[in-house]
Amino acid sequence: MISQNEIQPVDKFIEKALYDKKIGYYSKFNPFGKKGDFVTAPLISPLFSEMIAVWVISFWIKLGKPNKFSFVELGPGNGAFCKTFCRVLKNFPELKRSIRIYLFEKSAKLIKIQKNLINDENVFWIKSLSEIKTGPVLFFGNEFFDSVPIKQFEVRKSKIYEKFLKFDKGKFKKFVFKKTQKSIIKKLKDLNLIRKRGVIEYPQKGLKILDLIIKKIQKLNGGILLVDYGYTTAAGKDTLQSLKSHKRNIYYENIGQADITYLVNFHLLKKFLFKRQVFPNKIVSQSFFLKKLGIIERAEILSKKMSFNEKSDLYYRLERLLGEKKMGRLFKVLFASNNKKKFNLGFK
Repeated sequence: MISQNEIQPVDKFIEKALYDKKIGYYSKFNPFGKKGDFVTAPLISPLFSEMIAVWVISFWIKLGKPNKFSFVELGPGNGAFCKTFCRVLKNFPELKRSIRIYLFEKSAKLIKIQKNLINDENVFWIKSLSEIKTGPVLFFGNEFFDSVPIKQFEVRKSKIYEKFLKFDKGKFKKFVFKKTQKSIIKKLKDLNLIRKRGVIEYPQKGLKILDLIIKKIQKLNGGILLVDYGYTTAAGKDTLQSLKSHKRNIYYENIGQADITYLVNFHLLKKFLFKRQVFPNKIVSQSFFLKKLGIIERAEILSKKMSFNEKSDLYYRLERLLGEKKMGRLFKVLFASNNKKKFNLGFK
């Protein structure tokens, strides 16, 4: 429970609500699938995971088929992607001999779920990115950064105030706004997040994790592939949202029993990467990316051996991944590497 009378900045509140060992959402529940609160792309259709696997294999070939190759999945959820990825790798014995798959997960509950699903000698679980010693390395995150707590600020009469939540007797009472520290304002300016009015969302913790990833890429060679819901132009608004049983929830209610998330600022991530000499491709939609990888052609091949009902289900799920009003446009894809010569598969 939240303490009787407590005032917390937005990021600390999210951290506690999601990851606290006693009350944290990800510490207690399996949030995925029909019985959970939301569904991710690997659960909608294994076609998503197959296409990512094809991309990873192509990237490894582009690197010159190194005999040691590290693949790190950031926030592997219930393990559905990794299970399909390992299945696909069985068809590529040369890569399977070379690859070590690391699952970066902090939730003991989810690690247990993942281990029940995945049984592969190439898979290892890590709790710190410092455990990655061998390169080249490819980091992959599907809906990872949207689950890392953010700070929120409001601009009022050219002054920046940080947003806090005040609780009374363990229940949310009101928002409180406090003057922002000068050191934080400097960081917001450096990131070009300052605006004349509206809400500023600052993924302080997310950028710290990204900075660690960048250092690994620069040291070991490689890249990072991200898929998430988000935007590419300045939002200037509150994008925090919560889901419980596949329905919208007010994020300061049902604490520890609902997911809390937000839209990822892809424009910010792209600038952050570029400034540190990890060079991003253009940002594309999930629909564009998966179509370029051949997901429709793959579905057509599979459908030839299917019954009418199986075929209907296949294309229903495909529409969820690709549809303009589904995941197709809202979800973005970003790839960046330390090589100026871009790897454009899926992006052109």
